[in-house]
Amino acid sequence: MKIYNSYTDSLEEFKSIYPNKVGMYVCGPTVYNYIHIGNARPVVFFDTVRRYFESKNMEVTFVSNFTDVDDKIIQKAKDENKPEIEVSSFYINAFLEDVKSLNCKMDYIKPKVTKYMNHIIDYIQSLVDKGYAYIIEGDVYFRVSKIEDYGALSNREIDDLISGSRVDVNTLKENPLDFTLWKKTDEGINFDSPFSKGRPGWHTECVAMIDDIFGEKIDIHGGGMDLKFPHHENEIAQAKATHNHQVANYWMHNGRLSFKDIKMSKSLGNVILVKDVKEKMALRYFLLSTHYRSPLNYSDESFSMYIKEWNKLENTLKSLFFKLDINDKRYDNIDIINEDIVKEIENFKEAMDNDFNTANAITALQSILRLTNVNIRKKDNYDLLNQLYKSIMYMIGIIGLRVELNPISKENRNLYNAWQLARKNKEFNKADELRKTLTDRGVL
Repeated sequence: MKIYNSYTDSLEEFKSIYPNKVGMYVCGPTVYNYIHIGNARPVVFFDTVRRYFESKNMEVTFVSNFTDVDDKIIQKAKDENKPEIEVSSFYINAFLEDVKSLNCKMDYIKPKVTKYMNHIIDYIQSLVDKGYAYIIEGDVYFRVSKIEDYGALSNREIDDLISGSRVDVNTLKENPLDFTLWKKTDEGINFDSPFSKGRPGWHTECVAMIDDIFGEKIDIHGGGMDLKFPHHENEIAQAKATHNHQVANYWMHNGRLSFKDIKMSKSLGNVILVKDVKEKMALRYFLLSTHYRSPLNYSDESFSMYIKEWNKLENTLKSLFFKLDINDKRYDNIDIINEDIVKEIENFKEAMDNDFNTANAITALQSILRLTNVNIRKKDNYDLLNQLYKSIMYMIGIIGLRVELNPISKENRNLYNAWQLARKNKEFNKADELRKTLTDRGVL
């Protein structure tokens, strides 16, 4: 398996720190609003990464946080005249509902900043004690100049970063690029610390959580491309100061999702909220249709195409399941030996092993679906159909597409067989009655 490592700008063979185990951390949302489909792209992609590792029988520790203390949350609370904790709790629940609706795995570690405050404060204090951070009038800043290769992730020189970035405006700072670890403030929710009453800077929260949960370097750190600088760059700087490592062995960043070639942004107002999309599985299909590092452009036309693709997949799988189940020919244990199916499974795995190329993996899935449609009307080919069924379930289990498949009861199977017999015997009235019953029960 190879992964494109953003830290080295190269495709590298993946080797986990511990055999058959993977430690992953993905930056989660700041919970002041509903998420849009651009926010959902990393959620869906890294869920797929987790699923693929697990399909290889690897144990994955997956962590994604909630930033539940932030200026945007404070402003939202003011706008709605509500306590900040009420605002953040509401949008955490809304996020989890959206994630669940996209069929993402829910059994992951979900740390909240407010619950990790003691460790965050201790982490900042250790940086002060080591001389990597300094206090000015209750604010704490990180000394960027102490990190020799600062800018390695974003591949930019310090002078370029200073001239090309929005940095904190504080003339008392030693260096314009020094970033905030702790902000003194009495506005909104705040916490006592040795530095002042205030709250942490964004860039310390994730790295402190990783430090506490994992206690060491992790295998993979993921997030959107927009987080490379300054957020992830600053995480790395703090980890180098604290532990002399760059947080993770592999840094992965997904490309931006645009709306009709314009950046999707809440501030621009051109967002499509996940909660407002009815076709959730079509959305997941769409989000994985392009290689994760490439930009993805949404338009009504492009999305409607994936709604059709999803409907075709769902109908094909349901028809296949129905034929096997109604004839009591669904085998749980069957080896996949058909050469055409084996070839597509190999293509699927090869695509996923090559930097999680979900676009090519979906191409292999669609080839299996075409094979299914060719063979589903043939008679007495249940071994082949079971192999196709098993291969589809394997692929969509990794891609994360959920199709509701309801086994047929013994009573409904008997009714179906009676309907078929009535048709064969040209007992049309009886056949019509049985068909109506089967239709009313949702069998047909």
